[in-house]
Amino acid sequence: MSSELHSSRRPTTASSPHGVPGRLVALLAVASGMTVANLYYAQPLLSSLSGVFHIGTATAGALITLTQVGYVIGMLFLVPLGDRLEKRNLITVLLTVTTLALVAAGLATSFPMLLVASLVSGATSVVAQILVPFAASLAPDHARGRVVGRVMSGLLTGILLSRTLSSLVSDLAGWRVVFLGSAALMAVLALALRAALPRHAPTTTVPYHHVLRSTARLVRTHPVLLRRGLYQAAMFGAFSAFWTTVSFVLTGPRLHYSAVGVGVFALVGAAGAAVAPFAGHWADRGLVRPATGIAFGVAALAFALAGFGRGSVVLIALAAILLDMAVQTTLILGQHTVYQLDPAARARLNSAFIAVFFAGGAVGSQLGSVVYHAGGWAALTALGAALPVIALLYWTTERRQAAAAS
Repeated sequence: MSSELHSSRRPTTASSPHGVPGRLVALLAVASGMTVANLYYAQPLLSSLSGVFHIGTATAGALITLTQVGYVIGMLFLVPLGDRLEKRNLITVLLTVTTLALVAAGLATSFPMLLVASLVSGATSVVAQILVPFAASLAPDHARGRVVGRVMSGLLTGILLSRTLSSLVSDLAGWRVVFLGSAALMAVLALALRAALPRHAPTTTVPYHHVLRSTARLVRTHPVLLRRGLYQAAMFGAFSAFWTTVSFVLTGPRLHYSAVGVGVFALVGAAGAAVAPFAGHWADRGLVRPATGIAFGVAALAFALAGFGRGSVVLIALAAILLDMAVQTTLILGQHTVYQLDPAARARLNSAFIAVFFAGGAVGSQLGSVVYHAGGWAALTALGAALPVIALLYWTTERRQAAAAS
């Protein structure tokens, strides 16, 4: 069903011990962070948008939901095209649509117009999830984990810094500039990637509907794909629960942070991105399984610190760093494992992997909000600790399942 991978141009290996030029890896990391940030810019703006469009806060929250729905749609229906179409052209088209959607969002004269624009920009921002398997395809086997780790560090940094940037820009210049500024960045990024990326031929020639069907088949064919997806669903669920509710603690009666202060606090989480190259190195050394188990334990410890440190911004910040490091580690290890399953289907494998754990993140965000408002920060941290502990218990069955399958 898949044809042999071939590329009309490949970067020279002489410029980098990892087989991919350092400047190209840096560009892929920045591009991944910039595109995924589009999913999170609106989160600090909901209060402003409620006033501008004269809507309730619950209605304004639909903006976040539709953006996330768009991303899931893009993961399921656009990312698999990375195996079916020439990747550089696909990336250029998607970024062009993203640019136009963000311009429409910045010029929106009604809330429904903003919703539609956000749905489209969310769907096409999956460019980040095309670039990561692209980087994996360019890298040699011995350095694939490190290259993917560097690109993923850019992606996580984009997630963590997006809220801070959005808060600061909207405070200085208004919410419209957030979307219009991102549109300008996407246009520049489309040109830069068009110029820098090598042409990369499709890895399959089957019809599009067969590509979609084969994506679902991959989940059944490779049990480890679902396992790693569930691992990351638990971790991303905990991550989302933390970052969705920590602002309530920071702005509460003990710490009295302003909205901008909450955005600045998000910067501490960016320190977790520093672990990505190390996680990639561990993966290349064959330490995927032990490093995964340790990461689950670190995530549970992070929530214990956060629970005890409700009145201490230092302990909450330390918990945020540890949590982000753990989540980043399992993500890199998971992608390293998944990309080895079928080199000709990396885009489809990534589509299934991200869709599974992204669903966990959406559930974690919603459940975290419900639990926090019902039981407070103590209940939230208990939930957050429980998710990686459940993953750890599932992790203990890994060798048993492998033995049964052999």
